[in-house]
Amino acid sequence: MQHFFAPSENAVSGVITITGPDVNHITNVLRLKAGDRITVADGRDRDSLCEIEEAGPAFVRCKVLPDELAETECPVRIHLFQGLPKGDKMELIIQKAVELGAASVVPVEMKRSVVKLEEKKKAARTERWQRIAESAAKQCGRRIIPTVEIPMNFVKALEAAKMMQTVLVPYENADDIAATRRILAEVPKGSDCAVFIGPEGGFDPAEIAALQTAGAKIITLGPRILRTETAGMAVLAMCTLMMEG
Repeated sequence: MQHFFAPSENAVSGVITITGPDVNHITNVLRLKAGDRITVADGRDRDSLCEIEEAGPAFVRCKVLPDELAETECPVRIHLFQGLPKGDKMELIIQKAVELGAASVVPVEMKRSVVKLEEKKKAARTERWQRIAESAAKQCGRRIIPTVEIPMNFVKALEAAKMMQTVLVPYENADDIAATRRILAEVPKGSDCAVFIGPEGGFDPAEIAALQTAGAKIITLGPRILRTETAGMAVLAMCTLMMEG
């Protein structure tokens, strides 16, 4: 079933009105019409099954149906603090992180990051990344549109992570998988959890020390060293399995 987003103010008395670019997609690309069913989320954790009442050139009006939809959000809000990778890897990371349930993605400039974005380019790059996140959220039926933050340095990222109940750091030198399972299972439901992933060159020892001083828990992803674009996906998948169980 096709999935779309509409702000909460567009929902009045059991009717949701969709406007913007999605109207063209609904009417001219998918060729949906009155009587067809779609799901509509408000981007704030509310998802509704709807039946199209009218599909016009400027808006699509839908009636909210009483049927309950399955929960699609992880019971823990996972925030991926991703060390800036080379090339267009960040686009893939954002797309897959959204599919796997991340609540937000925070690009982080770390000591071993090869990429150093100029300040004037950060806003434009973030806008593009946010569009990728929204598209992925629609595709996989998320109730929210995860936020992609403007790239920040490691110090600011660490300060932001300190506001969260749990900070996890997959690290190649960790080797206790049983402890990792226990740590993931003990993350409180309804809480915010930061996950730090290093760039291609990995974490600098000083960054690991700073994370540990801040109370981060070091975990392992197994005996193999994963690429930066794989590590985040692996820990998100592990978190989903352990935290939703």
